Amino acid sequence: MAIKVCLDEVLKKKNITSKELCKYIGITEANLSILRSGKARGIRFGTLNKICHYLDCDVKDILVFDGKEDEDEKN
Repeated sequence: MAIKVCLDEVLKKKNITSKELCKYIGITEANLSILRSGKARGIRFGTLNKICHYLDCDVKDILVFDGKEDEDEKN
């Protein structure tokens, strides 16, 4: 995937557990795990907004474009 999820790094930097984040944003640990692993195919803007608000960060701190076209999207 051309978009990298850097949520683990932000959580470590802010010293916040994934359980704590799940409780605040209202998603299951399983769904957050899918996001953290980079296996998610999408994220709701509302969820992203809650994550950024709680972690006091910007979207670019969590989602990073690697500059390459995603091979899956070419077909």
